[in-house]
Amino acid sequence: MRHVISVLLQNEVGALTRMTGLFSSRGYNIDSLNVAPTDDPGVSRVTVVVSGSDAAIAQLNTQLAKLVDVLNIHDMTLGEHFERELVIVKLKINADGLTTITALAADFGADILDDSLDSFTIQLIGRIAEVDAFVDTASGIGKLQAVARGGSVAVSKGEVTLSSYAKHHRLTG
Repeated sequence: MRHVISVLLQNEVGALTRMTGLFSSRGYNIDSLNVAPTDDPGVSRVTVVVSGSDAAIAQLNTQLAKLVDVLNIHDMTLGEHFERELVIVKLKINADGLTTITALAADFGADILDDSLDSFTIQLIGRIAEVDAFVDTASGIGKLQAVARGGSVAVSKGEVTLSSYAKHHRLTG
């Protein structure tokens, strides 16, 4: 099963290496990794997407929670959550494809960043399935020059939160 895990991590040298090392030492491949600062410069929010059985990922989450750099952890997959990904696609298209690619961007709600035929560049933020479908469809319209995906980010729906680092609530799977 695919799991989306959010972690509040101390922004210290080597903290991310120690965290991701836990995955590799247990034989897990990280499908997606996104790291960004929070409103506290000493804390980063890490979103990891990994596949494995529920029991194995629960054990992995328990091990993650034991790392001194990990302030909080929440397996988003255990409840309702919002998950999105950013993709930027650059295509080389011919003049005949211009109308088609512009319509595709409109259909998906994507933003056109560059409308040059040699480097037609589109940005989309959406659900993973939407991003996959968009890239697949766009590749049939022109020649893919570049695809840059930002990795999943997620927040839980409703009142459940990945608590503020000041509260230090542990939300393990």
